[in-house]
Amino acid sequence: MATQPYGGIAGRLIEQGKLDAPALARAQRQAERDGSTLNAALLAQPGLDTAAFAAAASELFGLPLLDLSAFDLRQAPRGLLSEPFLRKHQLLPLFRRGQALFVGIADPADNKGLSEGQFHSGLTFEPIVVDHGQLLRQLDGYLSKQSEALLSGLEDDALIPLEADAAPESTPLTSAEDSDEAPVVRFVNKVLLDAIRSEASDIHFEPYEHRYRIRFRTDGMLREIASPPVSLGLRLAARLKVMARMDISERRIPQDGRIKLRVSQSQAVDFRVNTLPTLYGEKVVLRILDPSSAKLGIDALGYEPDQKALFLEALQAPQGMILVTGPTGSGKTVSLYTGLHILNTAERNIATAEDPVEINLEGINQVHVNPKVGLDFAAALRAFLRQDPDVVMVGEVRDLETAEVAIKAAQTGHLVLSTLHTNSAPETLTRLRNMGVPSFNVATSVSLIIAQRLARRLCSRCKQAQTVPEAALLELGFEPEDFSTPFTLFEAREGGCEHCMQGYRGRVGIYEVVKITPRLQRLILEDANALALGEAARQEGFSNLRRAGVLKAKAGVTSLLEISRVTAASG
Repeated sequence: MATQPYGGIAGRLIEQGKLDAPALARAQRQAERDGSTLNAALLAQPGLDTAAFAAAASELFGLPLLDLSAFDLRQAPRGLLSEPFLRKHQLLPLFRRGQALFVGIADPADNKGLSEGQFHSGLTFEPIVVDHGQLLRQLDGYLSKQSEALLSGLEDDALIPLEADAAPESTPLTSAEDSDEAPVVRFVNKVLLDAIRSEASDIHFEPYEHRYRIRFRTDGMLREIASPPVSLGLRLAARLKVMARMDISERRIPQDGRIKLRVSQSQAVDFRVNTLPTLYGEKVVLRILDPSSAKLGIDALGYEPDQKALFLEALQAPQGMILVTGPTGSGKTVSLYTGLHILNTAERNIATAEDPVEINLEGINQVHVNPKVGLDFAAALRAFLRQDPDVVMVGEVRDLETAEVAIKAAQTGHLVLSTLHTNSAPETLTRLRNMGVPSFNVATSVSLIIAQRLARRLCSRCKQAQTVPEAALLELGFEPEDFSTPFTLFEAREGGCEHCMQGYRGRVGIYEVVKITPRLQRLILEDANALALGEAARQEGFSNLRRAGVLKAKAGVTSLLEISRVTAASG
């Protein structure tokens, strides 16, 4: 399909008197700020004649034009593509003929969604131009019906035991005499589906004395989504434990399990489940595991160009240790899996020790450590080194024994990836020394440290510009040279809009990437403290977390308030 220049539709609209020069200029500025196309910026402009836009697009690209108000979406194919994908690319499946899927699209110049959709579905996409306003309205209805269809089809055969050795003759999850549990089954299934639809990362089922609360963690923030009767607490916990293949009779100790939920013929979602006995019952937390996060690609993570180059350089080194640090929920696992995905070739033998294994990676030997039987990180590492590995990943360096084995591996021709719970890159070096690792081993084995946080992205549809005095910006981490070129800072609109949550949608990584240079090695050997190491890293040209956040705010990706929130502990 031939692609017209992005300005083609805009030019046609101006010729027809449907678009004026000031509106076009606003769209161009918006496109530059967001890094989007001109067409996308035009469609986001309030007051645009979307019907005229669709007619111009149809004429310029030679594609059919469809009035969605006259189309019966009840016959549209469902379950072929996920809701997040359809919303992200604003595609609407219309009908299918053999291996061809006809999809409604407002901007035919945007080929990315079409090509990705073809890859994921295995079908050939045939675009049909539709009015953008109609598309958004009909997409909501389509996805609502799709979720209802999925929910009605989620019976017990949709719950797949994750364990490979699960006995096929095991007791069914429900039976005829358990028909009074059907409402609980439907409610739990609906909560799980709603979490997937809202792109939540965690689900919390929480019992209290006088109420029961269910919360989703979305973009790092918890929000309450339901408050069922307290009397249902035991039945909800029991249902989740049955689904996760846990012991439902044991309520005194924590338990771990996994659920695989089939949401369509081709798509399944994994949940990691943990129960915790509390004063008023068992709290159950589910972590939604997204296999696609391991294949996002380094460009999607938010590294600055120089940071990306340092990471890729360290990954291609034949030996050394790459440490990813940060608090729980800062995206360390995604960074490690992204690195492993880059390294995962037929020429490399890769082994990982994880607690637990969150995402299965084809071609990588993954071990779930189990300290109860003596298989801890150190034991797994020692076993790896007897199996001729090229790359080793350790889920976390928790103690001196694990650190010593990992460092030995890094010094003897292996590339080692691991994590530590520290606030910054310099603190990582001092933490290793405090564990008891000799300074010489730290200086000669560690090659790269990545400290990271996740900040919420501003909603591109409703973010608004803000004015901040230069003196205040300097206190927040801006430098005098930042003001040499003009930039616009944005803040979240109070209350947000229908497309976001409180002015934010999605998250972006903020990174401090420090390569261990000869100067830093000398300081490590001299047992320098974290402050001295941090100052030396800045003089070597490595940005700290606050500075990296400032760059994201300057680019209009996030807000100063969000940067202050996520980097407060790192200074």
